[in-house]
Amino acid sequence: MFKLAIIGLDTSHTPKFVDFIQGENKLTDKLRVVKAMRFPSAFQSEAGQDERQAAIEKLGVKVSTDFAETVAGVDGLLLEINDPALHLEYFSKAAELGLPIFLDKPLADNIENAREIVRLKQEHNLNVWTSSSLRFTSEIKECTTKVSNPVLANTYGPLDSNDAGNPVVWYGVHSFEMLMTIMGQGAESVKATKDERGVVAIVNYKDGRRGIVELNSEAFIYGGRAQSADSAFSFVVDSSITSVVYANLMQAIEDFMLSGIVPITLEESFEVQAMLEATVQSLQSGEAAAAPSL
Repeated sequence: MFKLAIIGLDTSHTPKFVDFIQGENKLTDKLRVVKAMRFPSAFQSEAGQDERQAAIEKLGVKVSTDFAETVAGVDGLLLEINDPALHLEYFSKAAELGLPIFLDKPLADNIENAREIVRLKQEHNLNVWTSSSLRFTSEIKECTTKVSNPVLANTYGPLDSNDAGNPVVWYGVHSFEMLMTIMGQGAESVKATKDERGVVAIVNYKDGRRGIVELNSEAFIYGGRAQSADSAFSFVVDSSITSVVYANLMQAIEDFMLSGIVPITLEESFEVQAMLEATVQSLQSGEAAAAPSL
């Protein structure tokens, strides 16, 4: 049995993943979450964390407030931390262990911390990846199959907010992850505008391709379109089956933990962070902003 520790109770993903691993909606007999760690977070009240702790303790998870106690004797880590400002802090601790790591999206809260996470990954030769569940929808898989060489793409999703952090980075990551899945790497610059309906970011690529990401206020729907020289495909993610989407991500996590094969490189995820950073910079300056390089 492959034993996991989860770091973080400030995201709904923690009880959801524990449920998929050993709860009523169990998907695997090969993984087991044995420990979890909680800490104060601007993204979830203590009362909310109390509820999540009670739920996962019923499924056999020991919850602690001590990092060393939480990671002792486990085979892999799930860094399920909703506040991206805390990602580098806990990744730095985890990197010393040499264990396989899934780091829930986004990679970090800003480009400097994202760059340091990649550096630590390289220094310690770690198996680690990060992703939004939106990469694993059946709709986006169909899109990338039907339009294999897109020159144009647009994706859209909600621009949700929280009491802390930048909403473009915190929630916009979903839509930018979809764009990366469709278009691949090569983003050069972003020109972003904002109005009462949200944010629109135009991504220009080094080879002349173009992507558009719409982050929409009060419109909790994900979708997109890809177009090549001779084909096009549009999709809307079926939000009524979010459990299926998370189950697909959970399967990818299991495959990674057991095989050691990383499905998405951290260098690719860094470019997602670079597009988010360029979007924030463009909104601040009113001009196009270069996507920072690694």
